[in-house]
Formats: sequence, structure tokens, C-alpha cells
Amino acid sequence: MEARLKTRINANWANAAMVCAKCQKKLKGGFGPEGKQTLSKALRKHLGVKKGRKGAVGIVETKCLSVCPKNAVTVVNAARMDQWLLVAPGADLDEVAQSLGLVPGG
Repeated sequence: MEARLKTRINANWANAAMVCAKCQKKLKGGFGPEGKQTLSKALRKHLGVKKGRKGAVGIVETKCLSVCPKNAVTVVNAARMDQWLLVAPGADLDEVAQSLGLVPGG
């Protein structure tokens, strides 16, 4: 049986981060100006990027990454899979974005 590739679809992403949805759910927010947003939503809003492939960077929620830190969210830079971050609630979003390579110089 021959495998067929579908048409390729372009994305505008310069980089992507994978955020553990289970960690976010356990925290019930903790990020953003009022501390009520999930990390992925707060990062998107802070960086001013759209959701999906049309954004400048990708911030993708994944299933459990099996790290399960207490009072933190596990995040992985898709370009540097060997370096995972544990982000505590209230963390500086500029610093998080820089560490994940979601902004120039990261």
C-alpha cells in the first residue's frame, strides 16, 4: 500500500512552544495581568499573536508531558526539545517568551 502525502500547508511560525494542558488545568490560571489566565492564553495575548498557524509563533497546548511539577506549568521549546521549562504562576511573561525563543534573542 502506497502512502500518499496531502498538500502541504504553510504556517507563519518562526518558532513554537508546547504547553502542558494538564499542568495549566491543575493551576486554574495564575498568569496574565490579573492572574486568571492559563499560560498559553496569557503568552498569546502578551506577544500579540494569533491562535493557529497564522500567528507569528505557535503556542500549542499538548496532553500531559509527564513531568507534573507542583505549582508550575511544563513548557517545551519545539526547536530545543532537550530543554524544558517549569513556569510558576505570576512569572514574567517577557522572560518566559525570551527563554522559549518566542522573541528575537531567545
